[in-house]
Amino acid sequence: MRLLVATFLCFALNAQAQTREEWIALGEKIHGGFGAFIPLGIRIGQDALRRLEAAPREVAVTYYDGEKTPCPCIADGVMLATRASPGQGTLRMAPDKAAGDVLGAVVVAHRKTGRNVRYEIPRTALARVGEWNKTLDPVGRYDAVMAAEGLFSARPD
Repeated sequence: MRLLVATFLCFALNAQAQTREEWIALGEKIHGGFGAFIPLGIRIGQDALRRLEAAPREVAVTYYDGEKTPCPCIADGVMLATRASPGQGTLRMAPDKAAGDVLGAVVVAHRKTGRNVRYEIPRTALARVGEWNKTLDPVGRYDAVMAAEGLFSARPD
């Protein structure tokens, strides 16, 4: 069973999504659904690749859950955008909690240059994302997250 899952993940992650519909389909296949945390992770992953001038698979990601975070779904979105993978050792779920009153934190490091960027998702984002999950379909969720301001902050780490 593990081999089947690993094979599926490798196949799915090698097919980089380009359109909104492809991102949604890939998110549904990998995560099992497409709540608004998935495109939030995709957006963070894409932003990190741009800031670090990196291609997918050239980064390592560490995800820190917040103290009261309902789930680490954001990490799956980051994984989809960056192609970081637990099996490759490039996606790590930190055992430590994110510092401060945040929903989560993501550190993305360029594996060759060592440059990195830290993202923090404020706890206030939970209400907005939760509302989108209740009222919007997957396309609406994707569009809302991609257009929204203030869902995360970024700084060199």
